[in-house]
Amino acid sequence: MSEQSALDRIRDNPFYVLGLRPDASRVEIERQGTKLLGMLELKLRSVMTYPTPIGPAARTDDKVRRAMAELRDPERRLGHELWARLDPLGAAPSFDDADDEDEDEGLPEVPRLGAEAPWTEALEALGWLGGAP
Repeated sequence: MSEQSALDRIRDNPFYVLGLRPDASRVEIERQGTKLLGMLELKLRSVMTYPTPIGPAARTDDKVRRAMAELRDPERRLGHELWARLDPLGAAPSFDDADDEDEDEGLPEVPRLGAEAPWTEALEALGWLGGAP
């Protein structure tokens, strides 16, 4: 998967488009989608964009309809749930603050992702970090 398609997959995730978390019920999804479509029809600025972990994205009626359709299919929904585990408000990753004795004096310290980074669990589930096959 290319870097761009991964970013698109996050940006266009139906849960982010609808402004819902992965544990939302079917009723909540339908209700939110209908509400957003009505608000978009009225051209309310407050719904023209939505937050994602990679920054704000434009919300359109087409995106809302596609999001609702994607989440109606249980198999597709499961895939979207995995990608929607990141905080849509773009919480910055935590960095390990442990003091390291850096042998290269004068060079800036390179931050390392801490275990509490918001996407660690998703990366493990995909097998990109140790543990999962």
